[in-house]
Amino acid sequence: MKKNLGRISKYYLIFNAAALLFICSVAAGQDTLEGEQQERDTLSVIIRQEPVIQYPGKPLLMSLVLPGSGQYYNREPMWKTASFAGVELASIATWAVCNSRAANLKDEFQSFANDNWTLANWVTNRFFIPSRENEGRLWSHFPALLNLAGTHDLILVLSGSLQEQYGEFVSSDSLELHPEWAESSEVTIARDRHFYENIGKYDQFLGGWADASSEWYWEEKDVGDTTEIVIKTPKKDHYLDQRKESNDWLSFAKFSISAIMFNHVISGMDAVWSNQRKSSRKQQSSKIIDTDMSLLYNPYNTAGIGGLAITVMF
Repeated sequence: MKKNLGRISKYYLIFNAAALLFICSVAAGQDTLEGEQQERDTLSVIIRQEPVIQYPGKPLLMSLVLPGSGQYYNREPMWKTASFAGVELASIATWAVCNSRAANLKDEFQSFANDNWTLANWVTNRFFIPSRENEGRLWSHFPALLNLAGTHDLILVLSGSLQEQYGEFVSSDSLELHPEWAESSEVTIARDRHFYENIGKYDQFLGGWADASSEWYWEEKDVGDTTEIVIKTPKKDHYLDQRKESNDWLSFAKFSISAIMFNHVISGMDAVWSNQRKSSRKQQSSKIIDTDMSLLYNPYNTAGIGGLAITVMF
């Protein structure tokens, strides 16, 4: 009996030593984090670690300032960083090109208007009505062409004796009473944004175009539930096309600005999401699995071993 007990004790010590070596090798193969405190005994490994907290504020701010930089900070795939940076560069380049093109076209249509629309033409065609007929209608059939005063007006800038008498600025409605001002050197027209809009938009100012008396024409324009008559000249029509093209390029530039803003916001949101996703994966992978293995004693077995107990704690 003593011999059997001695044999049992020997096998028991051998298996416990093997179990200890196995546990130590498992523990040594696991990645450890800074701040971990490990406590080992002969049967198990107990690891206590502080939770790792990562805040997404830094990549968020980086992406809001420069799209793609937050992705680079998060070590995302380079194609993602390049995509946000590429959209940013393309949008800026598009804005610069479109804005420059719109500005050049604006200079062109304003120069065209300065050369082809004058107060003298406007006043002359008002008081000396053109006799040309177009598709059965005369100039006198359109009330908007018969008056200088109307729903809109232009700003006249006075100087010299006229300024002393009437002030520096007066409405173009004054030309109904003072048509002679159109030829005066003391009267100029304020060529502001409203001027360039009004001479192309409203029939009231059609008479100011250089070809108004000889080439004016009218056409019907569909405005939804009804149609309206629009009076044009070839020069006015060309001017409207120039303005439209300039405005189209300006709209493209505005779309580019919107794309830049959205790119910043989307890049920031993606940087936060990526940061949180990586942080979650890191926390999951950093969880250490505790194991325990021991022999079960069986007095009825000649070797004294009844089995092997393995415990996994996570």
